[in-house]
Amino acid sequence: MNRLETYLIKLINAQGPITVATFMAEALGNSTHGYYMKKDPFGQDGDFTTAPEISQMFGEMVGLWQAINWMNMGRPERIHLIELGPGRGTLMQDVLRSMKSIPGMLDAIVPHMVEMSPALQKIQAENLKAYKTLTWHNRISDVLTQAKGEPILVIANEFFDALPVRQFQKAESGWHERLVCTNNIDNHERLILQLAPMPSPEQIIPSALHRADEGSIAEICTIGQNICAEIAEHIQQYSGAALFIDYGHIVHGTGDTLQAVKKHKYVDILLEPGDVDLTTHVDFQSLKETALQYGTQVYGPTDQGKFLKSLGIEARAQTLQANSSASQKEAVICALHRLTDNKEMGSLFKVMALSDTGLANIVGFEE
Repeated sequence: MNRLETYLIKLINAQGPITVATFMAEALGNSTHGYYMKKDPFGQDGDFTTAPEISQMFGEMVGLWQAINWMNMGRPERIHLIELGPGRGTLMQDVLRSMKSIPGMLDAIVPHMVEMSPALQKIQAENLKAYKTLTWHNRISDVLTQAKGEPILVIANEFFDALPVRQFQKAESGWHERLVCTNNIDNHERLILQLAPMPSPEQIIPSALHRADEGSIAEICTIGQNICAEIAEHIQQYSGAALFIDYGHIVHGTGDTLQAVKKHKYVDILLEPGDVDLTTHVDFQSLKETALQYGTQVYGPTDQGKFLKSLGIEARAQTLQANSSASQKEAVICALHRLTDNKEMGSLFKVMALSDTGLANIVGFEE
């Protein structure tokens, strides 16, 4: 039993069962023992690998997409570039490097990193030390306050999947919230899941799921909806565009998608909290509905493979292979395959974009 598990058991015994969302928030963001607060989880030596770590081509395409938006906005002299959950800073590094080829863009960009992890902030600062104007924030609201009155460009790659969700299970009497409790198993106190005795208000669950079968599980990410709302409201009021890339479902659905990963393998979600990564599938329809409430234009979701190919990643791969060694060419081919093939990340990951109603010619979502 690790320290965070001990802490959670004491907390539950003192205050009662906690929601799955509270468990996730503690497991990932506890100030002392949270997963993201104390280590670098990325890459082959970590617990998972993200698209920016696979190839520079991913970040270059994302940077190109935002550069096109900046130009279509009339090349504003000052615009805030915001990345949510920037990992090691690899994506921002590739994005900013790709923007160097656009005359005047780097001079207009005010880059921001929304990152709660001190450990990752240090890594990001080292990898991005060439860019002196970078600032870090714990919350998106802090950035938007600073950017009030000015346009923004937002990037969120594998960000929404790590936000805490509440889980509800359908029973004969209605939807009951799943709670994390304690139980004595083999003379050891352990964390377990059980249902709240009383059903939750039905309006918490999307109406499309009200006829779900008994035993169905619904996941609600309120914090994700709130973040999307903040971004959409700012974009519609002051102009801009946002790009969300994650794995998830296009329409509301049921199912327990909460999973834990350690050393690239799935493990029990309740064991070793703080030492394993926790994620869920993103409900893109929920984000889309939230954004539309603020009047923003919404594009997608579309498959990551289609999005990257429409931006020219295949041509970029050919350029990188020119004058390369055989091993370098093979690495580029493998990276392209992982990022775009339907059996890899190509269809598993979805891409959705927001823009203000005045911004036209959004690329990457052509049918």
